[in-house]
Amino acid sequence: MRRERIRVRGVVQGVGFRPGVWRLARACGLRGRVWNDAGGVLIEVWGGAGQIERFAGQLRAKAPPLASVESVERQALPMSDPPGDFSIVASRGGEVHTGVVADAATCRACLEEVREPGNRRYRYPFTNCTHCGPRLSIIRSIPYDRAGTSMAEFTQCPACQGEYDDPADRRFHAQPNACAVCGPRLWLEDAHGEALENAGEADAVARAAALIRRGAILAVKGIGGVHLACDAANDDAVGRLRRRKRRYHKAFALMGRDLAMLGRYVRVSPLERQALLSPAAPIVVMERIAGHGLSAALAPGQNTLGFMLPYTPLHHLLMDALEGPIVLTSGNRSDEPQCIGNGESRHRLEGVADYWLLHDREIVNRLDDSVVREMAGRVRVVRRGRGYAPTPLVLPAGFAAAPPLLALGAELKNTFCLMQEGRAILSQHMGDLEEAATHREYRRSLDLYQGLFRHRPAALAVDMHPDYLSTQWGREWAAREGLELHRVQHHHAHITACMAEQGLDLDSGPVLGIALDGLGYGADGGIWGGEFMRVDYLGFERLASFEPVAMIGGARAIHEPWRNTYAHLAPWWGEVEARYPELDLVRFLRARPLATLDAMLERGLNSPRASSAGRLFDAVAAALGLSREAVSHEGQAAIELEALVERGAFVRERAGYGCRVVERQGLPRLEWRAMWEALLEDLAGGRPGGVIAARFHAGVAGGVASMAMQLAGAHGLEKVVLSGGVFQNRLLLERVVELLLEAGLEVLVPERSPANDGGVSLGQAVVAAATEIRA
Repeated sequence: MRRERIRVRGVVQGVGFRPGVWRLARACGLRGRVWNDAGGVLIEVWGGAGQIERFAGQLRAKAPPLASVESVERQALPMSDPPGDFSIVASRGGEVHTGVVADAATCRACLEEVREPGNRRYRYPFTNCTHCGPRLSIIRSIPYDRAGTSMAEFTQCPACQGEYDDPADRRFHAQPNACAVCGPRLWLEDAHGEALENAGEADAVARAAALIRRGAILAVKGIGGVHLACDAANDDAVGRLRRRKRRYHKAFALMGRDLAMLGRYVRVSPLERQALLSPAAPIVVMERIAGHGLSAALAPGQNTLGFMLPYTPLHHLLMDALEGPIVLTSGNRSDEPQCIGNGESRHRLEGVADYWLLHDREIVNRLDDSVVREMAGRVRVVRRGRGYAPTPLVLPAGFAAAPPLLALGAELKNTFCLMQEGRAILSQHMGDLEEAATHREYRRSLDLYQGLFRHRPAALAVDMHPDYLSTQWGREWAAREGLELHRVQHHHAHITACMAEQGLDLDSGPVLGIALDGLGYGADGGIWGGEFMRVDYLGFERLASFEPVAMIGGARAIHEPWRNTYAHLAPWWGEVEARYPELDLVRFLRARPLATLDAMLERGLNSPRASSAGRLFDAVAAALGLSREAVSHEGQAAIELEALVERGAFVRERAGYGCRVVERQGLPRLEWRAMWEALLEDLAGGRPGGVIAARFHAGVAGGVASMAMQLAGAHGLEKVVLSGGVFQNRLLLERVVELLLEAGLEVLVPERSPANDGGVSLGQAVVAAATEIRA
């Protein structure tokens, strides 16, 4: 007989870990006990050496689905009399960090119960257990128990209470546990707020499905918010939803019943299949199959569709009653936060939805659906929300010494990040802080997270841009509380976020960071966005960039892509006009107020120069007639340009359009006139747009990779980090990665945090942490 103490750290509380340990210990013939404490889960076991070895070896492999084991530490103890059996005992040892787990898709066992006639949870839309169901979306306070969630008002019936109390049951201490007798209820109502007759809970889903089949638009309250749903094959319904929601071009998210249904409309790779079936159940952006039979208005100008599978019993029941996919988009008008409350949805979605499928379990925390895309051999997070937040990222060696920090993120696609005890807790997607309602939700969520994680920051980190609302809020907060304020350059944060999530230690050597995005405030006060930098956690050196080009009209250049096209052509417009007088692009630009624009350029009026990769993609998209006059959402023109690429031509085009390296203000710059000259020749010669787009993508990838190779060699750098929203272009990312790997360089790309501005807060946090540690 031996006696051991085993410490398990990670996401191991509130996920059914102790019952799993109890079952495993009994299967191994061990005696002892298990409990939660401030450090995670602690186990004491008595048994033979072989039994204990087998038990300890299976703690990771047989962990519950929602658990994440960071470490298993073993310590031999002096022998003593063993207890009579193995038991779960009360928590002990000071304040228990129960943690907050991400919401999880319905598990197989619960789904079988929902679909089994005669089961007491047959067709019950709120069925869940320790392995699935709502978590962050319902929590108000810690410790994580029923009283601190929106399930507090639903007292468990004797049957549910018995499951909750039984360590052998998978619902042992499942806080949202419920059934039709004691739990939340569902109903269907019309636009006047009147419940439909004969549409009780048993029939509400079936009636909702029938309404969708007839072309109605439904507001459906889910787990993290209210969605708007309609038949994805009904052109009229999709068109009405676009007009009512005021979302004229941005792609709609879709839900399909199962993989077989999805396979009729998109190509699903093994990695995409794995993501779709994961507990996170994100929206997965996949290649569309031509002639798919769905509405052409789902994703105009794109060759991809974003699908998710049902992730609650309610969604499973709804999709079981339908023959095809549905649109399932956020319940809001464009640019507003998603609705979460019943009254709020009735008010804000009046005139948008025709019917409401609602329930009485309160959504405490708004959670947008997460979005992922397979790129460069990995599934990469594009938007972090339901299913991923607030799962912590374990930081690399060296960061555990940092004091508690809070990073407030960027202006667009905002997230914030708490850091403590060597972990980064990255929030769900907040949205664009310029929208007043989003900014209110941002502040509310900051307060909530600090309470949930018992977090009091010793310092704050913000973007260097003085006008970002998150920066202004951080300045006020730091001044009020007397906290240190770290101002972190935007692209430095992009690169360090990737370094941290990819496991580069605090003391690791510098990397070559390539940040391509729309814009970020530069260290020189200019607008950056196509940057090559020597980066470590403590600082950076700008080594090269894209050639800065004027943004004529300032922010108007973001919304009107043709302005970027003219800014690139303006220095030699006379030649362009003389050589291509009948070109459609030239005729279009001639009709613009060019004399006024030239005067603005000459005087530097509202025309800041930006080294922006995003604006270059907009300029070329507009030249090809894509969203030329205006865009209705961020990245629209660039997304359409990627979709236009003729894939065969891209495979053949290894060099593409060329670019030059010029020296400006002491920095090498990628300059694009040669590209424009070749592109205009192809346009004038009637070359297909798909081939031109392919040559452009190949040329940019080649230029970026060539510059990277030169800089890596000159500065002795072996690792290259790629980040920024422009690298969410799959063709660009994969070609650049391919070229750099062929050159023998190690390439790191964000995976668990977004490459776009949704990952900036993580980078801000690790830069501030490094500065605090080395201070």
